[in-house]
Amino acid sequence: MVMAVSFERYGRLYYLDPGEFRPRVGDKVLVPTDDGPEVAECVWAPQYVTDEVGGLPLCAGIATAKDLDRDEQNRQRRADARVIAKRTIRQHDLPMKVVGIDFVDRRPDVDQLVIVYFSAPHRVDFRELVRDLARALRARIELRQVGARDEARLQGGIGPCGRDLCCATFLKDFEPVSVRMAKDQDLPLNPLKISGACGRLMCCLKYEHPLYQEFNAKAPALGTAVETPAGDGVVVGHNVPSDTVVVRLAASGRRCACSRADVCSPRQQYEASSTTTPDAAPVEPAATPAADATPAVDAVPEEEAREERRARKPRRRRRLHHDDEGETAQ
Repeated sequence: MVMAVSFERYGRLYYLDPGEFRPRVGDKVLVPTDDGPEVAECVWAPQYVTDEVGGLPLCAGIATAKDLDRDEQNRQRRADARVIAKRTIRQHDLPMKVVGIDFVDRRPDVDQLVIVYFSAPHRVDFRELVRDLARALRARIELRQVGARDEARLQGGIGPCGRDLCCATFLKDFEPVSVRMAKDQDLPLNPLKISGACGRLMCCLKYEHPLYQEFNAKAPALGTAVETPAGDGVVVGHNVPSDTVVVRLAASGRRCACSRADVCSPRQQYEASSTTTPDAAPVEPAATPAADATPAVDAVPEEEAREERRARKPRRRRRLHHDDEGETAQ
């Protein structure tokens, strides 16, 4: 069985093995973390799945009233620490932006730990800032600098598509994204159109890029003369989601959408091929092995073969007769 929980409303989902517990949607449960069990909300009740899933963390149990009080106090402490950190950074006049605060009180090696996540355009000397924050918060302080993508993941937000950011909901790893992906998908190279909330290229450019690469590798290029069921024409456009190409017919000049399988190869080879895959190459006749040349000899008429044998035998007899006469003469 599998269940899903979230630490924040509309935040990233974390999957757990419910074990012996059966929480319902909206219940508070304890999730094992590196810093001890934390309170999270069940957003997907335990249910059986068809795929075999292993290695999931085991649910630590249902959150008690004591756990809920501690979680509420930690939320208030994080809010207060955020205000104090912003004020202290402003006093030191440092080019830092507070992204998130994490309060840890269940780690065995420290009593209380406040982790401050911040972003900055370059490396910052924050040694004096750490001393002032430790004195103000009365806790051990750790400052961790994050990049632009991690900043968007921690803060969350709405993307250009109108939905929650992928990095803040389900995306775990940031894969490299390049402008070449936007070019292959015929997207406008306007930074405002292809950039996400973090200011970097949108991660969703990676999702459909393999489909476009496969289509461009097999589809005829623009300006290629092709044969279609409606007549000869020239390719003037591609439609990757529908797996079609736009062809301008030479006879009438009108445009029509044809399947990629209709124009990738001659129609006769496509229909004659034994495969059912439209993208497969036409089947070529196999080379005839040397042993297959034997039937050509059998194809000779039987009467001609009999005459050849009859013509060879007398010559052989005469040759033997002369040999005998030579031996007798000696």
